[in-house]
Amino acid sequence: MTSLFIGLLLNSARNNFETMDRDMHVYATDMILMNRTLRQYGPETVDARAKLAAYLRRITDPTVPAGPENDPITEGLLNDFGASVRALKPDPVRGDLWHDIQQDLIELLKLRWTLVEESEGELPAPLVALPVAWLMLIFASYGYKAPRNIIVAGSFVLAAFLISGAIYLIIDLEHPFAGVIQVSYAPLERALTEVQR
Repeated sequence: MTSLFIGLLLNSARNNFETMDRDMHVYATDMILMNRTLRQYGPETVDARAKLAAYLRRITDPTVPAGPENDPITEGLLNDFGASVRALKPDPVRGDLWHDIQQDLIELLKLRWTLVEESEGELPAPLVALPVAWLMLIFASYGYKAPRNIIVAGSFVLAAFLISGAIYLIIDLEHPFAGVIQVSYAPLERALTEVQR
């Protein structure tokens, strides 16, 4: 029962991590497409494209706190970019293109807040405490009457190491922008390269 429970927790954490990774790729792709649409619109978008590049430089900077929600300066840069895009004036010739740009901005901001909300996932403490308590009882009952020798002690140490590794992995996957396993910023770095062309 305990191993099934830990397996389900690990699978859930992995699915959440993969969703965040996929959303990061979509976010970067949307920025590349937004930049191309702005470039098609004309020279009036130079300021907006420069602000998009500044935002991408900031979010991919390794010295900035990881995660989309941890840095108010990064959020301010994105808001400045949005203000520049909203300031564009439509004209009869490029009306459809202007409408596309405004829709792309809305989608970009929605996806950013989706990333923020997904990154705040916190594993409830009872879900970790419950299997730990179960395992303590199970191993205490196994060890109570077990013979005192190196094989038994080694088996207990190895089992404790493997189970604690699984629990650590579950906790680490729940925080996609911190810890050993993190969502890759490579898609955003590729978007920055594309925007700076």
